[in-house]
Amino acid sequence: MRIISGTHKGRRIIAPKNLPVRPTTDLAKEGLFNILTNQFDVQDIKVLDLFAGTGSITYEFASRGCKEITSVDINYKCVQFIKQTIRALDFQNINIVKQDAFKYIKRCKDSFGIIFADPPYELAGVELIAELVFNNKLLEKNGWLIVEHKKEVDFSKHKCFLRQRKYGNVNFSIFNV
Repeated sequence: MRIISGTHKGRRIIAPKNLPVRPTTDLAKEGLFNILTNQFDVQDIKVLDLFAGTGSITYEFASRGCKEITSVDINYKCVQFIKQTIRALDFQNINIVKQDAFKYIKRCKDSFGIIFADPPYELAGVELIAELVFNNKLLEKNGWLIVEHKKEVDFSKHKCFLRQRKYGNVNFSIFNV
């Protein structure tokens, strides 16, 4: 895994093999960030990275100078790896939360310009993420929710669905208010 752009462009991050993750591919991440940088000035937004895993998406936003990033993961080893990596990269704009992402969404009182969710593909309840985000008003006006999912999941009927992008085996559904 590598950081695609920004102050740490090209930097390789080697995650331990024992982490229970499926990191977003570099190809998919590059495609997604091409869309995001045309839509947002990432330096002016707050980002929520749900099911953060290795922190790959978090590091990409941080490297691009994002104002503030909150990374949420329930796995202790993932959280420790993210903490270790942000210290090594000297990122000051990242908050780490060790918590179940669904519980975090339900209790969160903050709002974000971008919310990225990359749940395990087999996780039950993935279709609830969009409802919880919108019901709890976690997106700022014109903000985006991006959910990474397997191809069998179809969000296109959701009232806030904007579009879907596919990069190899990676699918992103994008929602906005």
